[in-house]
Amino acid sequence: MTTSAIKKQVDNYLPLLPIGQQSLVLEVIKSLFEEVSSSDRIGKTQYNKEIDAAVARMDAGDFISHEDALDELS
Repeated sequence: MTTSAIKKQVDNYLPLLPIGQQSLVLEVIKSLFEEVSSSDRIGKTQYNKEIDAAVARMDAGDFISHEDALDELS
């Protein structure tokens, strides 16, 4: 479904609801938007820094081998 089709349906259905339910729909939409904007996702620059740091730790020998990890789990 396209954005314009969704908007058209919302525009058609929203006025049919009582004002209290319209307010509730608005609050749900706002809460969804806040959830997306406050996401814990990091940017590309931060991602690359973390990858570089991990590679540097591995190059320095600061890692656990697969076999050692399996031993720790058992």
